[in-house]
Amino acid sequence: MTAIRVLIVDDHAMVRSGLAAFLFASDELECVGEASSGAEAITKCAQLHPDVVLMDVIMPEMNGADATRAIRQQFPHIQVIALTSFHEEEWMRKALQAGAVAFLFKNVSADELVEAIRNAVRGQPTLAPEAAKALLSAVTHPEGSNELTEREREVLSLMVKGFNNPQIAEHLVISRSTVKFHVSSILSKLGVASRTEAVAYAIQHHLVT
Repeated sequence: MTAIRVLIVDDHAMVRSGLAAFLFASDELECVGEASSGAEAITKCAQLHPDVVLMDVIMPEMNGADATRAIRQQFPHIQVIALTSFHEEEWMRKALQAGAVAFLFKNVSADELVEAIRNAVRGQPTLAPEAAKALLSAVTHPEGSNELTEREREVLSLMVKGFNNPQIAEHLVISRSTVKFHVSSILSKLGVASRTEAVAYAIQHHLVT
């Protein structure tokens, strides 16, 4: 089995060392590098091509949310897991809206972090309960926003299962451009800004079975 390539981003050397030691202890994870700032993280992504980035949220100069947005725009195949010690809803929302697939606190257990990294590679979100609450409380839902078509509900159901656009297209036997249209429509109708938000909202409100 090919190890999952992970890049660690944190402005504190001790945190990076602790996370690196954890990754080295796992046969299924490989630490391919470290970065001490958001800007350096973007450079390292271009050089090292990790599968997953463990991103500290609050850093000087370029914060983790801005770095996440840049990485997701430039390298859409790289998933970002936001990590922080601070229980501030604003930063939770910023990181998730920037494109992080997961949001966890640094006191997360080793098993939970491994599972989050596995999920991230599959495009499946992992949210600390506080982050899920913050995300949902920040979303405003227009009147009639839940009126998804039958096809949109099928697409949303597959999004919840962690399918990406090509996988959804193959599963439903439709074109990728059609899937992209449906996903955009779903985000618009639910009043959310990202797939992660759509999945969290769908699960919270039982929109799919």
